Amino acid sequence: MSLNLPSSAVSRRRFLSTSALAFTAVSASRVLGANDKIRMGMIGLGGRGMGSAKWFSKIPGVELAWLCDADTNVIDRAKKAYPGAKTTQDMRKVLEDPEVDAVCISTGNHWHALAAIWACQAGKDVYVEKPVSHNIWEGRKIVEAARKYNRIVQGGTQQRSDPLQSEIKAFLDSGALGAIKYVRCNRYGLRSSIGKRDTPLTPPETVDYNLWLGPAQDEPIYREKFHYDWHWNWNTGNGELGNWGPHILDDLRNVVFRDKIPLPKRVIAGGGRVGWNDAGETPNTHFVYMDTGSIPVIMDVHNLPRQKGMKAGDVYMRRRTGAFLVIECEGGYYTGSRGGGTAFDADDKKIQKFEGDGGGNHAQNFIDAMRSRKTGDLNGEIEQIHYSSAWCHLGNISWRLGQAYGRDQAEAAVKDFQPWNDVIADFHQHLTNNEIDPAAEDLKLGAMLEIDPAKETFVGDSATDEALALLKRTYREGFAVPEEV
Repeated sequence: MSLNLPSSAVSRRRFLSTSALAFTAVSASRVLGANDKIRMGMIGLGGRGMGSAKWFSKIPGVELAWLCDADTNVIDRAKKAYPGAKTTQDMRKVLEDPEVDAVCISTGNHWHALAAIWACQAGKDVYVEKPVSHNIWEGRKIVEAARKYNRIVQGGTQQRSDPLQSEIKAFLDSGALGAIKYVRCNRYGLRSSIGKRDTPLTPPETVDYNLWLGPAQDEPIYREKFHYDWHWNWNTGNGELGNWGPHILDDLRNVVFRDKIPLPKRVIAGGGRVGWNDAGETPNTHFVYMDTGSIPVIMDVHNLPRQKGMKAGDVYMRRRTGAFLVIECEGGYYTGSRGGGTAFDADDKKIQKFEGDGGGNHAQNFIDAMRSRKTGDLNGEIEQIHYSSAWCHLGNISWRLGQAYGRDQAEAAVKDFQPWNDVIADFHQHLTNNEIDPAAEDLKLGAMLEIDPAKETFVGDSATDEALALLKRTYREGFAVPEEV
């Protein structure tokens, strides 16, 4: 299999015109015995990538064979930790190596799908970070590639491997709290402004910017930092809803819905990027309603600093600070996050405490499934994590389609559901406590999206050309996610 790797002498323009690669299907990959060493390529070596490298390096029988990142400074740092590994800025060199059995993809979000598809086509198993896709359409393409090439593909929502989740399911099934009324999902994490430059940022000289961009468009960057803050621009990231949301909504889909609801039927979102006047595009305070056809779901995401000594949960329902999930039931509620939670009765009396490990065995689970060759052994099999990522994309799409925000219109959008009004009230209190005037900000109330879960598309009045376009993206030449994987 030839991947047409460019030499360093090839110009950037010629590289773009000649690297529209079509990975040819491999007939088989190396058959692993129970004691065979598994050789992995680590693609993307930022904070999350190095964390995953540490996970995999500690698993008996696993060797980190390759370190790959578009930034040579990042590679040099990783090389100090793993001196025996080969290095490259181009992931295709990793995928060409017949001795590589699997890759771990921890790149920017815009690369996740194409890298995973290329890896499947090259006969590699894949561990891909969340969100597994940059948009809904390409997430489905990863699933198609995993099925077509019979690959083991795990999504990086590690809570799936925490025994805590099974314990919570059993507790809810016991009836101790009664029937579930609705679920509130939360992410309250402080961020700060990413700045706004007058002139575009020049990528570091150590970065192969063409390889860093990959599928994304070559747009000017006006943030101050090159790395990490790509999360807050739509070209490369998916905002905080796409950053933490896949973890939280995957917990919801697993614990509450038992993976039986792939996508919600309706979604509407509101909020804005307020208080910072920076180069970020994604909202820093964001609230979403998701109509599943059974148990309603609401979610809010807030990044603003809390002024005047304000603590993280001060304005939120029952002051449940740090909670990812608040499962409201007829006879009480459960509140919890990564690695632990607590059940209360209707009088706020503690009933039971749950403790987990945060899913530290998620990487081991992936390796075990590689050896068994059974996708059913995966705790985070790619199709389920595709769905959990897609819930986040839907919330983002609604917001991006939004019109000027009005509180009355927002409250009227979801009638006769008081928790939605509670979320909106919390949003306004949050702005007040941060001394932000909503009338002076560019707030949006999103479109109410109607979704066909089976076809993963919009229907009815929400199926506008603008909405449908946001299910996909435009790719740069040579880095397009293929229609046929």
